[in-house]
Amino acid sequence: MIGKRENTAPEGRGLTFWGQWAAAMGMLTLLLCALAKGNIGHIETQYRILALFTLLGSVPAYSLMRVYHKQHGYLVGVSRLLAGWLVLLSGLTVMAFVTKTSELFSREIIIIWAGAGYVIQACLFLPLHAISRRYHNKLQSERTSLIIGTGDLAQELADKLVRKRSEPLLGLVAADDHLHLDDSLYPLIGNLSHLRDLITEHRIRRLYIALPLSAAEQIEGLYIDLLDANVDVVWIPDLQSLKLLNHSVSDIAGLAAINLNESPLTSYPTAALTKAVLDRSVALLAILLLSPVLLGTALAVKLSSPGPALFKQKRHGWNGMVIKVWKFRSMRVHADTQVKQATRKDPRITRVGRFIRRTSIDELPQLFNVLQGCMSLVGPRPHAVAHNDYYTGKIDAYMARHRIKPGITGLAQISGCRGETETLDKMEKRVELDLAYINNWSFWLDIKILIKTPFTLLAKDIY
Repeated sequence: MIGKRENTAPEGRGLTFWGQWAAAMGMLTLLLCALAKGNIGHIETQYRILALFTLLGSVPAYSLMRVYHKQHGYLVGVSRLLAGWLVLLSGLTVMAFVTKTSELFSREIIIIWAGAGYVIQACLFLPLHAISRRYHNKLQSERTSLIIGTGDLAQELADKLVRKRSEPLLGLVAADDHLHLDDSLYPLIGNLSHLRDLITEHRIRRLYIALPLSAAEQIEGLYIDLLDANVDVVWIPDLQSLKLLNHSVSDIAGLAAINLNESPLTSYPTAALTKAVLDRSVALLAILLLSPVLLGTALAVKLSSPGPALFKQKRHGWNGMVIKVWKFRSMRVHADTQVKQATRKDPRITRVGRFIRRTSIDELPQLFNVLQGCMSLVGPRPHAVAHNDYYTGKIDAYMARHRIKPGITGLAQISGCRGETETLDKMEKRVELDLAYINNWSFWLDIKILIKTPFTLLAKDIY
């Protein structure tokens, strides 16, 4: 089963977030006021406004970067704190530039505030995060649980509860009279006839029902029977046999809904907007900075062999829409009666083409595709329409990789899945990583992939 999108409440709604956020923002405001008063003698209006916009802007910035999440370790926590602080400062800088108010602020005050502000937040984060985790672990240790079920789903759930959530688990309860369990790390302590006694004797706080969908009537009966048992009852649907994509549980006007297949661009509209802003701003900046490389490459391609500098190929984009992907032409012009992947020592590739493919310079024109909005900086690589037609039906959920915009780089590319896919296994691995990216998509993941991409450009599988 493909990993699911965790549908927990955002950190910004929890005590963990608001407590640490309030302490950090309070210290930042005090620091800004102290710097302004120390340098100017009083706190001018623009600094009061800056403090207000810092408070307002920090909530979406820190929520987006998942700052203060209780599951983060200290190193990851301070790293995400730095990322959130930089996002916030970038937003404030853009706002000052647009409103032409940057000259109202003392550069000395702002630089000290930006640097010292992060140090203060990091120093506050360490003890507050430790207190938060200790409190959370204490609550977890008091919540002894039982799992009703003995199948693969129950075993997997037990692993996650014990190893990832550190939740005390008494054991498994069989849904029938079977009282023997082979090769299990977790004890089978009885069946349903013993359930009431187990709840009372061991002061069980939470029951997990992990039964197959075929036992729907039994699940309903269990739920009704346990209403007066003073215990939390959690149903874990058995969806192991389904290929799920970015799935979650939601509420539709009071009706529980399980989203089995959902695009991240529709399930996270705010974050998707942030992704689009990141894509187009970075693409525009990259085009400006790399314009000499773009012009030089276009000239070299033109002189290397007859034909256009750019090659445009139809490929599938978001939701299967056909788009034209731009690349620098790396092959001699030939009759393209059958779309064939490039291979090592491919005779169609020119000398200039071999270099620009080896360095991935041939992909740079796709920055214009990103500006057009039909591609993203990060996402599953788009394949030729003919290749998609070939692999559809041969690989499970192959076309599901188009539930998000295709990218110039992606998780598969930084994980070593580049070059020719001459075997079905290689394409299956690439699709597996593409779907893993969709299921775990976040703004932070995009940033990590963009940072790692330059280190993979000279991989031996690129040709």
